[in-house]
Amino acid sequence: MDIKNTVQLIAEASDDRKAENIVALDMRELSSVADYFVICHGNNERQVQAIARSVQDALAEKDIHVSRLEGFEQARWILVDTGDIVCHVFHKEERLYYNLERLWGDAARVELHSIGEQG
Repeated sequence: MDIKNTVQLIAEASDDRKAENIVALDMRELSSVADYFVICHGNNERQVQAIARSVQDALAEKDIHVSRLEGFEQARWILVDTGDIVCHVFHKEERLYYNLERLWGDAARVELHSIGEQG
């Protein structure tokens, strides 16, 4: 699976758990941390954990290794890191506070297909 398809997979897995405002950023020109960020949020800790778990499960189904998972217990800002892609699953309050889209405002947005259009 190529990296853009993996970004799409992460976005769809987030959407499956009703993540809000799913955004993917192309970080290749701006950061050595990851090639892509996927950013989304949930409205409470339980939903944030469910989104992160859904992302983990979707990646595992495609045999994509999660090299790091951070913040799961607190569920305020969970990182799901595959090495090339970092998925940031925020609690809504933290997302507003940290505002990664503004911080990385020079990053190109990646078009995501059919997110939020299912059923």
